Amino acid sequence: MGKYYVTIGLEMHCEGSLTNSKVFSSAKNEYNKLPNCNVSPVDMGFPGVLPVANKKCVQYAVMMASILHARIPEYMYWERKNYYYPDLPKGYQITQNPPEECVGNGGYIDIQREDGSVFRVDIDNLHLEEDAAQLTHLYDTSTINYNRAGNPLFELVTGPCLHSADDAVSFLEYMRAVYQYCGISEADSKKGHLRCDVNVSISEDENSLGTKVEIKNVNSFSSVHDAIVYEVKRQTALKDAGRYDEVVQQTRRWDDETGTTIAMRDKVDAEDYKYFVEPNLPKFRLTEEFIKEVQENIPELPYERKEKYIEKLGLSNYDATILIKEKSTSDYFEECLKLGVEAKTAANWIISQILGYIYKYDKNINEIYLTPERLSKITENVKSGKISSKQAKDLFFLVLEREEEPEKIMKDEGMEQISDDGAIKSIIEEVLNENPSQIEQYRAGKTNMFDYFVGQVMKKTRGQANPSLVRDILSELLK
Repeated sequence: MGKYYVTIGLEMHCEGSLTNSKVFSSAKNEYNKLPNCNVSPVDMGFPGVLPVANKKCVQYAVMMASILHARIPEYMYWERKNYYYPDLPKGYQITQNPPEECVGNGGYIDIQREDGSVFRVDIDNLHLEEDAAQLTHLYDTSTINYNRAGNPLFELVTGPCLHSADDAVSFLEYMRAVYQYCGISEADSKKGHLRCDVNVSISEDENSLGTKVEIKNVNSFSSVHDAIVYEVKRQTALKDAGRYDEVVQQTRRWDDETGTTIAMRDKVDAEDYKYFVEPNLPKFRLTEEFIKEVQENIPELPYERKEKYIEKLGLSNYDATILIKEKSTSDYFEECLKLGVEAKTAANWIISQILGYIYKYDKNINEIYLTPERLSKITENVKSGKISSKQAKDLFFLVLEREEEPEKIMKDEGMEQISDDGAIKSIIEEVLNENPSQIEQYRAGKTNMFDYFVGQVMKKTRGQANPSLVRDILSELLK
């Protein structure tokens, strides 16, 4: 990213949105636009109430630690991180202390770039904690929504091992997919499930680390990329101007509107959060049997699907990479395969048409009317010759627009392809009789007139003639 050696470390926070209840209380864990409806006395820090650990959250944490090749401790316990925030009613956060034993310690994961090369990300730790409430700052007041308070939050901390904004985003995108594939989280940034702290430094060479600057609570992967690029340029400009003493260890925030990082506060080498062991949650043993059971239930992960798509289904690396990026997209593709749609056909429709549509209209693939069943109906009609490829695209958009079954639209629009030899021959003869001079040009060597005749036939039949039959019969008649 320039003449200096860039070092990046990430702290990825992912809310476990798919458990029925919160991590230490029985309140519902679900996204709800109505504020303060999913709360309990435990979430609110009322006196006389005790937290209880959610077993499913612990299982998910052990699953993630296993995927990251991390060391899982013999005992699971929590600590209190003491600091005052208005979004933590208790006045402290129940978490795990990374210098001590977290649910996942050390580890690594290998990430594939788009060009097929692989880089390794070192994992410092994975820990499970509770999320804070959501603060909204308005012009002259602030509001607080406790729905999120107490939701399970998985914090994944890398080592200082990344060296480009692109690699940082590739890692984050893959980990988001892993959370989705494991059924831990929707990992939807629009619902606030994902947040990231980014640590950036530059140095003269790879054997030393520069002054670390932390960018807090970056809420999208594109912003992570832009924040890293900006911060590297900012630090580089200061260093080149002989003002490197102005690059101090500090916390900054990313401002989307200005495309810059803005200083919030200087940092000391170590923050004193006054950790101590949470007395209301006794530690418990993670038995070998428990860990083994969790590991045996790890589902098919994104790269495993990618390998299957390439090796067994013959898809390109590009197609497979696009399909596995979101679990919902991959599941849609898998369902198409079960319905008998050929792999390449399904991939082409999903990548070239469906993803374009959902990105344009900001929809989820599971929300659109064109289900895998309806897409299979379209592809079946193309394969049987009832409709042409062009008609299939028209039908695709009509199904989405009208939210009607493909067969009904085909009938209403008279879409069925003309595949009768006699009918097509009659139309071709009509076209040839109307264009004697063009026939002379064709026979004189102007072979591109052939496509002109095909176009005229398709025009007369409103695109319903079987193109292959048109070409075959036209070739015979023009001999």
